[in-house]
Amino acid sequence: VQLQAFGGGLVQAGGSLRMSCAASGDTVGTDVMGWFRQAPGKEREFVAAIKLRSGVTRYDGSVKGRFTISRNLAKSTVYLQMNNMKPEDTAVYYCAMDPQRGYNSAISTSEGRYEYWGQGTQVTVSS
Repeated sequence: VQLQAFGGGLVQAGGSLRMSCAASGDTVGTDVMGWFRQAPGKEREFVAAIKLRSGVTRYDGSVKGRFTISRNLAKSTVYLQMNNMKPEDTAVYYCAMDPQRGYNSAISTSEGRYEYWGQGTQVTVSS
């Protein structure tokens, strides 16, 4: 499985950005994709994730109501729409896929659960 992220960049506080992550390779049966981020000097943290077949989502409290994760099954792509951005959203963002196959698994917020990772994408929010 390969994940390739697009988007990110520089935005002013209060602005919006949209990122996408396309999956390729042997993704049959995989169901959970998500986004993590890592700010300078901090550990990587969970942002949001989605179950690809059902569309069920989960968000970290710090982004709930501002960020929206969505998916396009036909394109094996997930999106992260980030609105009302804050300087504390500045980080390198990573998309990730839970390798467990089947459609009954819950969405995990644990970094260790995700085996496949895309390249990091820098997001900078200026105040």
